[in-house]
Amino acid sequence: MIQNLKSSTEKNIILLKKRALYYLGKREYSRLELHKKIKAFAQELELETQDIKAILNDLEGNNWLSDQRFTEQFILSKKNKYGVEKIRYELKVRGVADTIINTELVKIKTENYSLAKKIWAKKFDGAPKSLEERNKQIRFLQGRGIDIELIHQILSGKSFEQL
Repeated sequence: MIQNLKSSTEKNIILLKKRALYYLGKREYSRLELHKKIKAFAQELELETQDIKAILNDLEGNNWLSDQRFTEQFILSKKNKYGVEKIRYELKVRGVADTIINTELVKIKTENYSLAKKIWAKKFDGAPKSLEERNKQIRFLQGRGIDIELIHQILSGKSFEQL
């Protein structure tokens, strides 16, 4: 009887690990995201939180789950649409450690001005002609997570080299 329960639990753990690997095969996930994603399935299988943590630790140990790799991919996919602050916030929400976030965001700091300028140029034709239009552009760029100093540099028409 006890042997059957143990084998049933082991089978459920294997099923949960297969599910986690299936998700990881589609795209990178942060540890927190994957935990949330497989939690409902784990509850259906009547597995405990410690079983989920053990599976996640195993996946990290085999380098199948990596917050570092997730962060790199996330930044790569979002840097042309959002500023550094928005990306930083989104990564924190996804449970990535501050040290990993800072390490990866430093890599795009040199591109920050050109990326912000591209985001602005995609939406607007040129420098604002009125105060109302200027405020609209500022709100848009702030919503995209671009630093206010960078916004003022872009709207003033100064290039990065002139600063």
